[in-house]
Amino acid sequence: MSAIDPAPESIGESAYRRIRADIIFGRVTPGQKLKLDRLKDTYGTSISTLREILNRLSSEGLVLAEGQRGFEVSPVSVADLKEVAALRLLLETHALEQSIADGDMEWEARLVSAHYKLASMERRMKAGDMSQSETWKRYDWEFHQALISACGSKLLMETHAAVFDKYLRYQMVALSYRGDIAANEHQTLLDCALRRDAEAAKQVLAVHIQAGVVHALAAGSL
Repeated sequence: MSAIDPAPESIGESAYRRIRADIIFGRVTPGQKLKLDRLKDTYGTSISTLREILNRLSSEGLVLAEGQRGFEVSPVSVADLKEVAALRLLLETHALEQSIADGDMEWEARLVSAHYKLASMERRMKAGDMSQSETWKRYDWEFHQALISACGSKLLMETHAAVFDKYLRYQMVALSYRGDIAANEHQTLLDCALRRDAEAAKQVLAVHIQAGVVHALAAGSL
């Protein structure tokens, strides 16, 4: 290993990321009991490490710790979705305004690149290919992170990412894809950002997030 190679990820950290992703993308369903013996075989780690991981996920609100009864995936609810969406809007609006004010050419390049990937995936889904919904949502996450990546605050970025993941989990549970409407909103967000129109961008963002909530609720999965 050379001096510039990153340190390899530990087994525990790898298992944490895998379990977290499985919860967010709905492979482990809301309310599901998390049996340590079964998880040990699935994720290839020890019981003690799993307890640490699940307690860590509990602190993030993705898992419920039930004392002697063990752990389960946090349930979903209409009230929680609305609260998560409101918090996401608050954080992302503030960070977006800062990014538009301070973003440089490198920020613009990140934004255009992230939108290109997202738009390409949205075209595939419009054509009827729904087989890569996880990739679609990953690109959605990358686009919104790129939008705020020039905000100048690592803490704000990390907090937004955690809240966005909770919002994303609801979208995966409800299979909430809004087609051309959402794709057009993403394009408009890009256009507003590149022409440095913060007020218009914030208005589009508010519509975009609220419409996602309405669409998820209309699906009836909650």
